Amino acid sequence: MTTIINFLNTVFWGYVLIYGLIAIGIYFSIRLRFQQVLHFGEMIRSITAAPAGDRQGISPFQALCTSLASRVGTGNIAGVAVALVLGGPGAIFWMWIVAFVGMATAYAESTLAQLYKVKDTSDATAVYRGGPAFYIAHGLGQPWLGGVFSVCLILSFGLVFNAVQANSIADAMMGAFAIPKIATGLFLAALTAVVIFGGIRKIAAVAEYVVPFMAGIYLLVAIIVVLMNISEVPAMLWHIISNAFGLTEAAGGVTGGVAAAMLNGVKRGLFSNEAGMGSAPNIAAAATPNPHHPSSQGFVQALGVFIDTILICTCTALMILLSGVYTPGGELTGTQLTQAALSDHIGTVGPWFVAVAIFFFAFTSIIGNYAYSEMALSYLGIGNKAGLMTLRVAVLVMVVWGALQAVATVFDLADASMGLMATINLIAILALSGTVVALTRNYFEQRRAGVEPKFRAADHPAISKGVDHEIWD
Repeated sequence: MTTIINFLNTVFWGYVLIYGLIAIGIYFSIRLRFQQVLHFGEMIRSITAAPAGDRQGISPFQALCTSLASRVGTGNIAGVAVALVLGGPGAIFWMWIVAFVGMATAYAESTLAQLYKVKDTSDATAVYRGGPAFYIAHGLGQPWLGGVFSVCLILSFGLVFNAVQANSIADAMMGAFAIPKIATGLFLAALTAVVIFGGIRKIAAVAEYVVPFMAGIYLLVAIIVVLMNISEVPAMLWHIISNAFGLTEAAGGVTGGVAAAMLNGVKRGLFSNEAGMGSAPNIAAAATPNPHHPSSQGFVQALGVFIDTILICTCTALMILLSGVYTPGGELTGTQLTQAALSDHIGTVGPWFVAVAIFFFAFTSIIGNYAYSEMALSYLGIGNKAGLMTLRVAVLVMVVWGALQAVATVFDLADASMGLMATINLIAILALSGTVVALTRNYFEQRRAGVEPKFRAADHPAISKGVDHEIWD
């Protein structure tokens, strides 16, 4: 079993996804005419517009916060440190590149999730359901493949990755405050239960407040650190760029030069922002976009990639690089390196701050990942009370278990599962790229005509097969 799992991970993460995610990001960037730069204002406009009258969905801002809840996790703190140690400062540049092209991929997958979403009539509080499984089934006509995708998502994001996040929290609490891991696990499970038993609406409501708060405080500390070292920042930014292309070598430790910087930057960037993985579209589908057009939610989720990597990961990188403790290829790595860097900048409170940040980042990842799993359960036709109860209990068990121990084979299985999930999603969005382009063209044609974009499925018979006309007409 271990041999098979390792082989799958080698194929997925050594070849298919590292190159596939970048290639498809470049493809969509070109086909959409680099709108992540030229139409950045649409991203801001899509989350600041007044809530729509349709109350079946959550608001665009709630959808953004819930996707950020999953995206912004330990990868933004520990993952960046790992990339720096293994790839040198140049790895950060390649994280930026991954985020840049990933914004186009995130736009494409979330636009499709909006287009093919369906109404959930199970109860009065239900939200729209959708995501890759739905556009694979209704857009490509392959419902069985949507089922495979859903099972992989539940296994990786819903169960095992939540155990990984709990393990990170337990380690941080033990290291900073000497809190026993079992106590952290039980407390975390109880806190998670309070949120997830309220369903997606409760998760979105919590994320709407917690995510801006946690990200805001983290960015504030980073800004203070940057201001304390402002004279060194221009040289440091040049150091990142020049190291990425081998113009200046990282001092000691890092072997592989440009290749090491690129590989580690790309890997950490992909794991952090999740663009193209097929995770964020699950919550994007739950939103009621304003303007009432699928592209609107695509812009919202593209902004999520920008916030996750360009802002938060860059902040972590600068705090580490501007400290006196960073050494390329050094012994300190992961969370320990970030804690040591903050200790260098702001004293003994630094490690405590990182521990608390990890708690919030990882906890919101748990509830965000659960929200994705609930969508997948709905697609499989078992999103009833019994199915949801089983999933919620399983998530809580995995949180407690993950806080206590880490079994490598199980985590490797989750990587393989996510690799298959992401591969299926990339094939689907590539096959449906014509639909993405048509929707984008329609959106901007209306903008240029001076009208608020609105999508009516009846006006677009070429792309409306499998679309719920009641939602879009």
